[in-house]
Amino acid sequence: MTVSHWQRAEQVEREVDFLVVGAGLAGGAAAFFAKQIHGRDVVVTDARDVALGASGRNAGFMISGLDTYYHRAIEQYGHSVAREVWGLSRRSFRHWREFIKNSAFEVPLNNCGSLLLAETAEEAVELELAARALSADKIDIEYSSSDPLKRGYFAAIEQPLDAGVQPYLLAKTVMAQSGAELIANNELYRLEQEEKDTVRVHTRKLVFKARHVMLCTNAYSPMIDPYFVGKVQPTRAQCLVTEPLDHVPVPCCGYSDYGYMYYRSTFDGRFLLGGGRKQHQHEENNTSEDRLNPKVQAFLDRYLQKYFPDVQAPVAQRWSGIMGFSCDGLPLVGTLPGKPRVGFAVGFTGHGLALAAATAERAVDKLLNGVSAGAVDVARFE
Repeated sequence: MTVSHWQRAEQVEREVDFLVVGAGLAGGAAAFFAKQIHGRDVVVTDARDVALGASGRNAGFMISGLDTYYHRAIEQYGHSVAREVWGLSRRSFRHWREFIKNSAFEVPLNNCGSLLLAETAEEAVELELAARALSADKIDIEYSSSDPLKRGYFAAIEQPLDAGVQPYLLAKTVMAQSGAELIANNELYRLEQEEKDTVRVHTRKLVFKARHVMLCTNAYSPMIDPYFVGKVQPTRAQCLVTEPLDHVPVPCCGYSDYGYMYYRSTFDGRFLLGGGRKQHQHEENNTSEDRLNPKVQAFLDRYLQKYFPDVQAPVAQRWSGIMGFSCDGLPLVGTLPGKPRVGFAVGFTGHGLALAAATAERAVDKLLNGVSAGAVDVARFE
């Protein structure tokens, strides 16, 4: 991020114990664990405000695991890592449900499960292999060699423990329950650790002198420190939502074309559809520009007509969100080289709702106590 000379306020210094940068789902969870579990005095700052980035722009899918089918995750990362990350998503879900249970306001949650759907015969083969691998690890799923929705898909995996949530309100309640002080609309533009136990964090409003800093900045991490260049890639996603319908086209969270397409009914009776990035990756990958892509939105319109012709309501809203894709598909947890008091939990690759809470929990423990973050620790690159 950059801040001009004219935009800076009087550079008042403020000492803080534990500073979290980023007020999304990961930042709120990190603030909660640092304050409520580790007893730190926590301040959260953000360039905008709570959940105005990807945390409040996603489809609200609590879908277990990674953005790749389970057998492919085993091939890519090894069996133990695939199982560990699956467990991380389950732990994240337990945390989110606990936050919702203890919320001072209603956070809509639908424990409807999810359907992973194949759009081609080739993908159906992949789904069957994934189902076998999941069943072998005694993970609760059901496989169907046909389309349970009767909409032209080829096969499906049902994951009954998944859910749909209102992600903006979830992020709001996580931040509220953290008990941390929030300083919003405050861009960070420089990090320095010249002293052993103090980090100077230059922001538009203040210069923080922090004992510990946790970066939960996901897609925007390469703008903050060059360490993340090549490790986290900003990637744009596109969504639309219709006016209210008189029926429910999909009774759960739907996920197809290897995760490139996703759809659900909202809590106010609308139909949400997202995706289309696969067909326009040269425009949607490696960009942090928050704008609509007419070609992607046109693809979503065609997809809606093909698979959901019964959805005749007009489109009410279209939007985009910027995700942070990690270089190997796993979240990144560690401390910055030369800045051992600056930790990070970033790179959720479109699965922040699946992994952010448990990943932030590990990141805080690593920063404060030096505990390995396991499969998501950047030590894997060494």
